[in-house]
Amino acid sequence: MAEIRGEVKQQYVASLFSRIADRYDLMNDLMTLGLHRNWKARTVRLAAQGLSGKGLDVAGGTGDLGIALARRAGIEHAVVLDLLPGMIAKARSKAGAAGLPENVTCLLGDALDLPFADDTFACCTAGFSLRNMPGPGGVQIALAEMVRVVRPGGRVAVLELTPMAKGGLSGILRWYFHHVVPLIGSVVAGDRAAYTYLPQSVDQFVEAVALAGMLEDAGLALVGYKIMGFGAVAVHWGNKP
Repeated sequence: MAEIRGEVKQQYVASLFSRIADRYDLMNDLMTLGLHRNWKARTVRLAAQGLSGKGLDVAGGTGDLGIALARRAGIEHAVVLDLLPGMIAKARSKAGAAGLPENVTCLLGDALDLPFADDTFACCTAGFSLRNMPGPGGVQIALAEMVRVVRPGGRVAVLELTPMAKGGLSGILRWYFHHVVPLIGSVVAGDRAAYTYLPQSVDQFVEAVALAGMLEDAGLALVGYKIMGFGAVAVHWGNKP
């Protein structure tokens, strides 16, 4: 698939994730052997540790990070925001099943134009969503919006797949993403195209060190990152001065 950008990419990705919303959680478990849950838990710890107030998960999908934020000591309320009604419906259902319907608000909204005032949240997360923004410009806009709505002293944490090397263990994982994941997607989700897009979107995304630079450009300080998942995943974080 040729790289797509701008509004065309936004429409393509919206259509893709709308189609797979019902199987999204199951596919995440199958693709990562459940490891995505540990990665998300680590991201939430990094985002919320030592903070109190409200938390926000941007492009939150079915709500895993937002629900985890709501369970953190000090986080009085969490907001899950996503562009797609199907994902928000799933997130709302999961929050209710977790016994947190009053602690998690699920809203339709655009990561590139967050419907919140400046300095509203103690922390903000985004999980496996930045690479779906419309091009490098979209990633920078989304990060700037996340920083804008976090209060001074607050924190942003981002969990994302990162381009994998072609050799060694990373090369094996890269082969798995490009060949096995589309097959699983075809059988389980009935949508090979969606899970062919996944590894291609990773290949086209920025390296972890470059993403760290983008967090700094967005105005964050004390930026750091950790590579996980045998080189396939990175969690980034930074504080708002």
